[in-house]
Amino acid sequence: MPHLPLERLIQQQGFGSRKECRALIRHGHVAVDGDVCENPFAEFETEGLHFQIDGEDWCWREHAYLALNKPAGYECSRNPIHHPSVLSLLPPPLLNRGVQPVGRLDEDTTGLLLLTDDGQFIHALTSPRREMPKVYEVTLRHAIDETQIQRLLAGVVLRDDPQAVAAAACEAVDSHRLRLTITGGRYHQVKRMVAAIGNRVEALHRAAIGDFALPAGLAPGQWQWITPEEVGRLTKSGG
Repeated sequence: MPHLPLERLIQQQGFGSRKECRALIRHGHVAVDGDVCENPFAEFETEGLHFQIDGEDWCWREHAYLALNKPAGYECSRNPIHHPSVLSLLPPPLLNRGVQPVGRLDEDTTGLLLLTDDGQFIHALTSPRREMPKVYEVTLRHAIDETQIQRLLAGVVLRDDPQAVAAAACEAVDSHRLRLTITGGRYHQVKRMVAAIGNRVEALHRAAIGDFALPAGLAPGQWQWITPEEVGRLTKSGG
């Protein structure tokens, strides 16, 4: 595995320019495996390396893969218009290394959002050819019945789109809630599908992407790293 000078190593992890990282090291802000290192040119093996910046633990990662529990009222954009960016929920080093959302959720939609700085991972999960399943918990204005569920499974025609769109799976949770799986990513797809059966979405929450479910203990606005094993399973999910 590669060995890198400490200043370059922490620069790659998003802690500033080479000059800024060199200053952090020389002023005693950086430790490697618990031992302060003030030599910016000291070399370390990157694989599995743990380091601390002002006491906060980090692990060297070639790419960043995150799961975030998106709250309502955030835009999935680096340049938001009406609401704060979901990226404001992340620490600066992750923003500096170019982490961005994998796909988007509407401002009022909550739940699982993946983020990464790996362009190939983004393509693997968002390419229409992959037909990546996405599971939503849908709260409805009106009570749902079996006929409406069967219509969603058979396929509905969306306004301004003549091609019918079908749910990959759909089941009632209770009289006003659905668990709906789609494999497409059309604009406002779930809301438009529900409107096509004469109902209306009151709340929308993404529960899973592929076989990766929103971690049960992850509170709204919080994020966590995705393990290499989980990344591997995600890239193999879909069609």
